[in-house]
Amino acid sequence: MNFPENIKYTSEHEWIRVEGSEAYVGITDYAQSELGEIVFIDVPTVGETVGQGEVFGSVEAVKTVSDLNMPVTGEVLELNADLDAQPELVNNDPYGKGWIIRIAVKDAAELDNLMDAAAYKATL
Repeated sequence: MNFPENIKYTSEHEWIRVEGSEAYVGITDYAQSELGEIVFIDVPTVGETVGQGEVFGSVEAVKTVSDLNMPVTGEVLELNADLDAQPELVNNDPYGKGWIIRIAVKDAAELDNLMDAAAYKATL
């Protein structure tokens, strides 16, 4: 299982990679392996500001549907358009091409509430 060091993790198995005032959000390698084959990503919150810990969408796998929780407060700027035709990117490359949303980070201090790779790995 892959645990990149350059991102932060939530206890709900989302990750966030900050780039300046924006960030990319997705689900972890562990989450995608537990969910199984992902068939659909639903993010109805593009253009909205979503608070830390709030639901911003859902991921549908063959066997279940799971909520997606926001790692930090932010405005949802973009859904990864590639996921419409290829939701399996979340399974195949969860930290790269399988990112789910791009956000404008509203409060960078909230990143301090998240886990680094070692802490996340220890929770599994």
